[in-house]
Amino acid sequence: MAKVPHVALLIETSREYARGLLRGVARYQQEHGPWSIYFEPHGLDDAPPEWLTEWKGDGILARINSQSTADTILSTGIPAVDVRGALPDLNIPFIGVDNRPVAELAYEHMRNLGLRHFAFCGTPRGENPNQDFRCDYFVKLVEQGGQTCSTWLGEQQKQRAHTWEEQQQEIAAWLEQLPKPVGIMTCHDDRGQQVLDACRRADLSVPDEVAVMSVDNDPHLCNLCTPPMSSIDVNPSRIGFAAAELLGRLMQGEQPEQMRTFLGPPRGIAARRSTEMLAIDDGDVADAIRYIREHATEGIRASQVVSRAAKAPSTLERRFKKTLGRTIKAEITRVKLSRARLLLTETEYAISTIAERAGFAEAKYFCEVFRKHHGVTATEYRRRFRDE
Repeated sequence: MAKVPHVALLIETSREYARGLLRGVARYQQEHGPWSIYFEPHGLDDAPPEWLTEWKGDGILARINSQSTADTILSTGIPAVDVRGALPDLNIPFIGVDNRPVAELAYEHMRNLGLRHFAFCGTPRGENPNQDFRCDYFVKLVEQGGQTCSTWLGEQQKQRAHTWEEQQQEIAAWLEQLPKPVGIMTCHDDRGQQVLDACRRADLSVPDEVAVMSVDNDPHLCNLCTPPMSSIDVNPSRIGFAAAELLGRLMQGEQPEQMRTFLGPPRGIAARRSTEMLAIDDGDVADAIRYIREHATEGIRASQVVSRAAKAPSTLERRFKKTLGRTIKAEITRVKLSRARLLLTETEYAISTIAERAGFAEAKYFCEVFRKHHGVTATEYRRRFRDE
């Protein structure tokens, strides 16, 4: 009988991203295992377990957040893969998120809202290279679009002596001086929640004055926010699966082809109320977009939208496409599919029920449209998104 590999998972369970990694690892070992898993709940900043120094296992998957943890893992001589990326010069292969398409998705979503002012709220530079990349890509996209991007990154850990209250006051002061309306991308959901809280302190309306888009899509945290927060799902289970796959090869004696691997694209945006706003000068176009977003799931047609224009209905389609870059019909379909994606991932409804609630007359037609736009069936999308 072949030996069962013994694998240690040093991955916390307090964050949705990390839990997604674990789901991906579980899926890999179910399909290609079995593995004997060494796992105990711990926090991201906890010291490595004492037993690790004497452990005689075969492989380690870890979210390495400190040099001491890295040194302990390296001292074991056991094949390891890092899924954190906080220490870029480690002699341990890393697999993580490609932040370029993440930033592109956030920028395009907020630009489609008609926003012309943008900002980024993140972590102190140098604390995590991935957060730095996320910020840099977003700022570059904004500048390429002809705008400027304000940033708030806080202070380095060694300089930080502020309480939560003091930090919130600093973020609120930064928000107050931004031109409005503004679209803000945050580095992750934790920071996004802070920004929404700071908006309340500064008496700023969300999303009318400040639209907020975060990253990681922790549904519990995002729906706990007021208003519920839009967030990008970066598909952590895919990264967990790929990291487990790489570790499997390393345990068989292979050498990594490269030390840092970035996977993408993200699964998409879970759009919630924190970005439900419009900043469009053309009143007819803004009214049409608002009407579509409020009534698309009722099965409305483009002709109904055009007939509502107060001025020059005959030119609304042209003005609409010039503003958003797509037709009225395409926008109706986009909103309906957005609703369908949320229902697929956050409910147990049957496909026929989802089709109806998303505004499609027939389940068969819905399935055809969904596959055309997403390249997979609705059922497959649900399975991939929910890691079931």
